[in-house]
Amino acid sequence: MSGKLFVVPTPIGNLEDITLRAIRILKETDLILAEDTRTSAVLLKHYQISTRLESFHKFNEHKKVEHYTDIIQSGKNIALISDAGTPSISDPGYLIVKACVDAGFEVECLPGATAFVPALVNSGLPSERFIFEGFLPQKKGRNKRFDQLKGEDRTIIFYESPFRLIKTLEQLAENFSLQHKVSVARELSKIHEENQRGTLEEVIAHYKSHPPKGEIVVVFCPRARMSEHEQNDSE
Repeated sequence: MSGKLFVVPTPIGNLEDITLRAIRILKETDLILAEDTRTSAVLLKHYQISTRLESFHKFNEHKKVEHYTDIIQSGKNIALISDAGTPSISDPGYLIVKACVDAGFEVECLPGATAFVPALVNSGLPSERFIFEGFLPQKKGRNKRFDQLKGEDRTIIFYESPFRLIKTLEQLAENFSLQHKVSVARELSKIHEENQRGTLEEVIAHYKSHPPKGEIVVVFCPRARMSEHEQNDSE
């Protein structure tokens, strides 16, 4: 019988944000594939997990997918983790999951940490309908993507680098208005966690005087509208 691929979310900051099942799977599986073995080694050492660790990242995943599906076919179980959060969400993972599904191997994704959910809930912006954009194109296709988002009425979530944050907020203002609401979540679950909320004008001014650092999630409301919950309360 073939083995199984486990997709295991890891903490986005605070090491306590991992499930008991995730720890058990990482201890029991035959091999762990990690985006950066040095980063993941800290987590594994913290929870006394001694399972063999190998590198699996965006620069080698195309070459290694077949090798690891062969291992699963031989009856071994593999756990896939990323540096933080859930693999395949703006991280490597899609290719090996697809390969396993296509081959008929069992794939099990554990529930767990991902940055955009707490960022959305913390934002205070409408959360009943939203889209997740991952990272916006850095150059080619960026303006086209903003044009496509102009017709969107759902809350928009995307990840951004601290070096591009102000530029991105200014581009949102150019395509919408300075008075549209936005929330910037920074360093979620870490010591210096920050949620900066307000209009684009206010948040841009804040980060021009307080240069951002760390991991960032932007939550943007493209229209001045009430959420369905608010509409129901007002009726």
